[in-house]
Amino acid sequence: MSIALIVLISYDAFRNISFIANETYLKLQFWICLFFIFDIAVEFFLYPKKWTYFCQHLLFFIVSIPYLNIIAYYNIQLSPEMLYLVRFIPMIRAAYVLAIVLGVLSTDMISSMFAAYVGLLITTVYFASLMFFIEEHYVNPGVTTFWSSLWWAFMDVTTVGCNINAITPTGKVLAVILAAEGLILFPVFTVYITNAMTRKGTDNTTQGNNTTSKPATATAAPAAASTASN
Repeated sequence: MSIALIVLISYDAFRNISFIANETYLKLQFWICLFFIFDIAVEFFLYPKKWTYFCQHLLFFIVSIPYLNIIAYYNIQLSPEMLYLVRFIPMIRAAYVLAIVLGVLSTDMISSMFAAYVGLLITTVYFASLMFFIEEHYVNPGVTTFWSSLWWAFMDVTTVGCNINAITPTGKVLAVILAAEGLILFPVFTVYITNAMTRKGTDNTTQGNNTTSKPATATAAPAAASTASN
């Protein structure tokens, strides 16, 4: 269901369709958010420690509320930038699910954390590039297609820099967020690779010691048998 929301958001962004005017997206998000809330309610009643469950899942209940439908129903006036940010609120749950799936597929805790970091990095870059494209392609001559926006997002998160400069306030905020995320997340790659190489070296050393000790044991066995026979 989260993937369906991502596909619709991308489709509307590429075709420059207003998501408030898109009744298909509003209806789909409404029923998906209701399903998310129903899922949380069922788990809450089945969980033995209800207060613990409530504290751990309060954020996911908040992001499951269909805010866009509430805004559209009561005709609440918000800026286009704020409305676009509200549209991405259910994606927080999608990122959470992605982190869980990647963590389950990993072999240990370090690999699980690394997979979660990679998923968070890819998700942030993709959605930031969508938002940057929506905000900048009308006023920024450097942003002609979504692919130029995606290139800008990748260059910004790696802190390398790009020939495309943000013009709108939203674009400037995204530039700061991506650069800060890159400074925080990219050292994780170095730590993970170093840890993986260290573990591989330790495993090779252990296997080498086991291989060396086996012939010595095999040689000692006949010698012990010969002594016993004498």
